[in-house]
Amino acid sequence: MGDRKQQTLKRVFVNDVDAYSSRHIAEVLGKCEAEEDSGIDGEVEETPSPRGKPAFQVLGTVSSSSKDGKLPFLHLQHVSPARDELFQLLLGCDVVVYNITESSTQQVEEATWAVTVLRDEMQNFKSRKFFILISSVMTWAMTKPSDDKPQAPFSEEDFIRRRPHPSFRNHNNLEKLVLKLPRGKTSKLKGYVVAAGLQYGMGENIFHYFFKVSWLMQDPKIPIFGNGTNRIPTIHVCDLGRVIQSIIKLKPKSKYILAIDDAKNTLEDIVKTISDVLGPEKVDKLPLQDAITMKAFKPEELDCLSINLRLNASIVSDTFNFDWICRDGMVENMNSIAKEYKHTRQLLPVKICLVGPPAAGKTTVAKKLCQHYKIHHININGLIEEKITQLKDMINGADIHDISEEAVAAAEEQLEMINQSMEMNQGQLAEDQFFDILREKLYSNPCRNQGFVLDGFPETSEQAKLVFSDEEPENKDSDLTSKILWYNKIISPEHVFALNASDDFLTKRVQGLPRSLAEKMCYTQEEFVPRLARYRQLFSAEETVLDFFDHREIHPEYIEISSDDLEYTLVMKKITEIVGVPKNYGPSPEEQEEENQRREKERKQKLAAETAERKNRKLAALAEMTDHYEEWKKNLLVVKQQESELLEAKALPLRNYLMKYVMPSLSEAMLECSKIKPDDPVNFLAEHLLRNNKED
Repeated sequence: MGDRKQQTLKRVFVNDVDAYSSRHIAEVLGKCEAEEDSGIDGEVEETPSPRGKPAFQVLGTVSSSSKDGKLPFLHLQHVSPARDELFQLLLGCDVVVYNITESSTQQVEEATWAVTVLRDEMQNFKSRKFFILISSVMTWAMTKPSDDKPQAPFSEEDFIRRRPHPSFRNHNNLEKLVLKLPRGKTSKLKGYVVAAGLQYGMGENIFHYFFKVSWLMQDPKIPIFGNGTNRIPTIHVCDLGRVIQSIIKLKPKSKYILAIDDAKNTLEDIVKTISDVLGPEKVDKLPLQDAITMKAFKPEELDCLSINLRLNASIVSDTFNFDWICRDGMVENMNSIAKEYKHTRQLLPVKICLVGPPAAGKTTVAKKLCQHYKIHHININGLIEEKITQLKDMINGADIHDISEEAVAAAEEQLEMINQSMEMNQGQLAEDQFFDILREKLYSNPCRNQGFVLDGFPETSEQAKLVFSDEEPENKDSDLTSKILWYNKIISPEHVFALNASDDFLTKRVQGLPRSLAEKMCYTQEEFVPRLARYRQLFSAEETVLDFFDHREIHPEYIEISSDDLEYTLVMKKITEIVGVPKNYGPSPEEQEEENQRREKERKQKLAAETAERKNRKLAALAEMTDHYEEWKKNLLVVKQQESELLEAKALPLRNYLMKYVMPSLSEAMLECSKIKPDDPVNFLAEHLLRNNKED
């Protein structure tokens, strides 16, 4: 029974599911739930899939270089199959979807081969199959408007008049090949061509550059390449998936379908909205060629962004009835698209609050965290100075073309209020004004994109409430929030760390500072002791700032500072273990090159140190061996001298005996021998000695 139900599922093939567009189309199809609709040939299925069960079995190909592993929405995944294997795979599917919107020559060639072999084999099909080609609106790029209605948009009815961009002629030829497939009820292979607009959403593809530079906010203005007045047909990549789903489900009569949303946005509209939502809220028009020089886009991508078309997708709008994600286009839905972009790419802000007594090292740790996570450092004095500088720049016309007269007037009024407040409060800004500046900073795109470290603020629970506690929403879930107090999650820190150290440790630390540095940091004895006493008093109150966060399920972590960790290595290790890895784009190519050079330099220094150490060890060993050899030679000389003396001592009795008993007889015999001069002196001496010995 289970096998029979399994067989009723439509098997859908999608090529290159590890690529941006095909991946999300396949995911939409893989998550589509079955309905009691018509079968693949327009007839009611005998055993339809139960409602709520998957409607399709999605099969796909991935490249051998894919790092995604098995995609969860796929029934089967094939890695770079050979043509024979791929042909058998296509024969086993009810619907074949070939996506060539990535402008890959390999995609076009493979899709051309696929439709050709299926057309040649279709007489042997047991049931009708469908071939859906997802092409690009770039095959319309050079289409000329009609003379009588030059401003009228093109629709599917005009597809015969379409003229492709020169780089998309092969796409156009493939479209014609699919459109020539036999129609009618007897045809076993029915073809559809879907001309898709430039796709956006789900982490972005062709528009990714504008999102990235806006999110990074490293440039004061986001570039628009060209004049930006060209109208770009677009569609959310998941809405494109739903268009394909609707074609499979409804099997429309029209064989050519435009897949675009209802927007008629220009490139300038799109880039400016991206900049407003994610970036510096300013744009700058640059020549087209700069996009290539800056390595922002490849030439074929720039061709797509330069398209200027007015299209009307009547079939999608009038015939297909699905829940759009972005029917009104990018500009109208940019907030949700930006949120989707950050979620898909895991570009999540890291929001940290550091509190602790004076001289505990909050600012040092905060700067280290900002460098590690590439987030923004917020302290009281720096924030006020930054705001004053910003207001002065606006007033002095640093960017006069982008600032209205009303904004300049407002800046003058705000700067005057800040100056008056600081004059009245001995150089200190009124708390309510500071809170406004702080909240403006926390709501700014840099802090919402990358995150921040709040350095030593807030100090009290009341301050935290004024900054982070908005009015509670009227439709909040009472069961969920009854135990957790409401707070503004957009600007509130996600991690709170309380640094701590004993008064004795902190006092000795500031006493060890040079006088000039202590005065600059307000760490003289007259200033430090009251500051430390005030901190201890604030953090022994009935409700502290740490209690504020704790009651809202942002549980503080307590870290003890010690004299053994002057570089805060252990503190950083603990914090980064709790916060996790950085959630950003990582280092730029220049930063990566600098990091590689630093590591190479460290490697060479380490290698040189190890070589020097080995050389020193060898020299030390050689010197030690030389010392041992000299000592050995001295000892050997002493031993030889001792042996000589011992032998001499042992030889003395024998010498005395010889001198007394042997030498006299021998001397007499030799004298006698010299007188007689015998023929055999030796024999004469022997006989003489023997004779004298017997006489004795």
